[in-house]
Amino acid sequence: MIKTVLFGLSLLICGHAYAQDFPDHISGDLGIGAYRLQPNVLGKSDEVKTLPYAYFDYGRFFARLDTFGVKTVKLGAGYLEFSTRLTFDGINAERGLKQRSTSVPIGVGTYQETPFGAFFLNAYYDANQSRGSWFEAIYAAEFKAGRANIYPQLGMEHRNSNYNNYFYGVSPAESAASGFSAYQAASSNNPILGLSVEIPIADHWITNLTWRRKWLGSAVANSPIVNHSAEYMAVAAISYHFK
Repeated sequence: MIKTVLFGLSLLICGHAYAQDFPDHISGDLGIGAYRLQPNVLGKSDEVKTLPYAYFDYGRFFARLDTFGVKTVKLGAGYLEFSTRLTFDGINAERGLKQRSTSVPIGVGTYQETPFGAFFLNAYYDANQSRGSWFEAIYAAEFKAGRANIYPQLGMEHRNSNYNNYFYGVSPAESAASGFSAYQAASSNNPILGLSVEIPIADHWITNLTWRRKWLGSAVANSPIVNHSAEYMAVAAISYHFK
């Protein structure tokens, strides 16, 4: 179903795309950051990765932390977008469980910037092994505190049963080999709360801080291979702000 929708939207864009002025230079933040992630399976502990930090537009291309894509036709206060996402949901084969391959999201969505705040709406399909899908809706406000910009975020994610069962289910064969109870994961709704802060530190240089917490629905939280009922990501970065 998702693939059919994406194909239809591609045809629509090819038929109705029009010339639009987009910036011919980077506009936004580009730097390096420390990403603290919480692997949530098999008793693993938190880990820190050093990765590029990117939150900018360049022509039709955009980068938003872990999401990358292109803007197409005008849609409301934004554009119809095709995107992918950096994910860390793969699980190595161990303790009698089979490997779960990292998802390869293919998505369609929009970013709507309004006088009342910004709305991020995205739908993704995993083109890799799970063949699952997930949908998210996130609202972000903006406040000033001295020189700092503060962006609180509130949202909801829905993961379908294909995605959840691939990553968090335990088949009877895996149960026999691992000792974990067999488990069939259904779909889940996962509330999201986040906060991003931009603090200028020098001419064009900014400290970017982001914290995001996701509360997992019972279909995931009750899995015998899941450690916690919530997961989080924290980022601390230094970036150059391009105007």
